[in-house]
Amino acid sequence: MKKLALVVGANGVIGTNLINYLLELGDWDILGLSRRGGSDSGKLRYIAVDLLDPESCRQQLSNLTDVNYIFYTAFQDRPTWAELVPPNLAMLVNVVDAVEPIAHDLRHISLMQGYKVYGAHLGPFKTPAKESDAGHMPPEFNVDQQEFLEKNQQGKNWTWSAIRPSVVGGTALGNPMNLVLAIAVYASISKELGLPLRFPGKPGAYKKLMEMTDAGLLAKATVWAATNEQCANQAFNITNGDLFRWEELWPKIAAYFKLEVAAPLHMSLQTVMQDKEPLWDKIQKKHELANAAYNDVSAWAFGDAVFSWDYDFFGDGTKARRLGFHEFIDTEQMFYQLFDELRVKKVIP
Repeated sequence: MKKLALVVGANGVIGTNLINYLLELGDWDILGLSRRGGSDSGKLRYIAVDLLDPESCRQQLSNLTDVNYIFYTAFQDRPTWAELVPPNLAMLVNVVDAVEPIAHDLRHISLMQGYKVYGAHLGPFKTPAKESDAGHMPPEFNVDQQEFLEKNQQGKNWTWSAIRPSVVGGTALGNPMNLVLAIAVYASISKELGLPLRFPGKPGAYKKLMEMTDAGLLAKATVWAATNEQCANQAFNITNGDLFRWEELWPKIAAYFKLEVAAPLHMSLQTVMQDKEPLWDKIQKKHELANAAYNDVSAWAFGDAVFSWDYDFFGDGTKARRLGFHEFIDTEQMFYQLFDELRVKKVIP
């Protein structure tokens, strides 16, 4: 059966890995939507579109009558939680309003969410978080997006799923939420300055339980949920399957970069790394790295956010396993593999 996927947010860390996985499967045609577009190849074609412009969406997506699956992974950052709602809800609405009425064989819309649904960003929350947990006081765009899909799906042939990863590990550049890249660049700069690798987060965060979600594993889970009838109209936590504490993992990360470890020191990466662009340019020249702009390898605000979680941060991933998704990955190995990948791509020395 022919399968045409529309991947919205095609250049992000999640969208990139999802496209790569669909290409790997071999029986999918793929359309990637993003503001920047991309290079077409084989079964992959890109469309550059401003998702915040409803008229532009209608015009540029007016011929997508054959789309079977919409994988929505787009995100736009804003300074406050309340400001996140209008653009992030509007982008989803604009895509669905443009494509859903004309796609004659639309089967599924997959929505990428996260633990904000559980209030994980607000402070200590119930762990392990379950898909059935109670909601929290708005504003929260993840919830608004899901409610939009639930309402629009009523009486339709297509179904939806909501995928809830923990902190996602991947290597895509230019992404504001890439913890692996933030750690890799922080370690590379520490090494250049002859400094030990200090954990920069809140003291309490060093000892709390954490988890992550590998972007490759997330891609597999997303497609699994979209193509299995038993997953219709449900949400799923998707995690690597293990837990860790930074106090145990951090020295191992330091060892990977051949760095000593010193006691944690709480500092804002956004502040202390603000003046490091000239140093990064020097590192790139010295090690003949790819010419990635400092802004494209900087995810300091996200690093600060994750390292500030001085409370347990993990969900219950058993629902997906009960329905048949059994993939897992060792988080420590995930870090090493992604650091290796960044070195092969000559992003870090």
